[in-house]
Amino acid sequence: MKQGYFTVLTNEKLTSNVYKMTLAGDTKAIERPGQFVNIQIDGLFLRRPISVCDLEDGKLTIIYKVVGKGTEKMSAMDGGEILDILTGLGNGYFTDFAGDKPLLIGGGVGVPPLYYLAKCLLKEGKTPTVILGFNTASEIFYKDEFEDLGIKTIVCTADGSVGVKGFVTDGVDQVGEYTHVYTCGPEPMLKAVYNKTTSDGSYSFEERMGCGFGACMGCSCKTKYGNKRICKDGPVLQKEEIIW
Repeated sequence: MKQGYFTVLTNEKLTSNVYKMTLAGDTKAIERPGQFVNIQIDGLFLRRPISVCDLEDGKLTIIYKVVGKGTEKMSAMDGGEILDILTGLGNGYFTDFAGDKPLLIGGGVGVPPLYYLAKCLLKEGKTPTVILGFNTASEIFYKDEFEDLGIKTIVCTADGSVGVKGFVTDGVDQVGEYTHVYTCGPEPMLKAVYNKTTSDGSYSFEERMGCGFGACMGCSCKTKYGNKRICKDGPVLQKEEIIW
């Protein structure tokens, strides 16, 4: 974990309530995809945990959904503003589990960490397939970015307005062979993916956090191997240890 100051470069609206922010700062503590950063917001006590979407040329990219006071303040930030950020948090995705044909499944704001993961897998010569799930067409983001990487990208919408009608599990039937599942999204989606898929998997959980680095025990959950802290031992847990 490292504390540092980052400069906001851009803050772009992707959908009605989802934003993409790029920042410049020291990202050396971020060791693997699936980790997160914890952002201090002026006037608020707790930091806001946000997944790492991308790292490139010394720039950090995050994508966040406006759901409360903290993210609402973030959405109004302009280029040049300075943020106090903890980086290198969480136990992210390990690419050595991937096999040759990993399957990446993301729902809503669970999509962003899979983008950096996809880039890392491609660098290792893997052939990932991505399933992205949204409620409707107006909520879709980063479809083009995944396709620009040359990755087969399956989009599912609950109302059928784009791509496969249904949930991400309905997209799994279109994939064929896969060697490992990497997924991130709300817990009902993770449970459905767990029940639908046949391979081992790495599941990234969303959880309310206090400190973000394991001191407060506020995000502790039960696993087959004892209690684990989502912020430090997670957010990624392996399929074999999950208790629903």
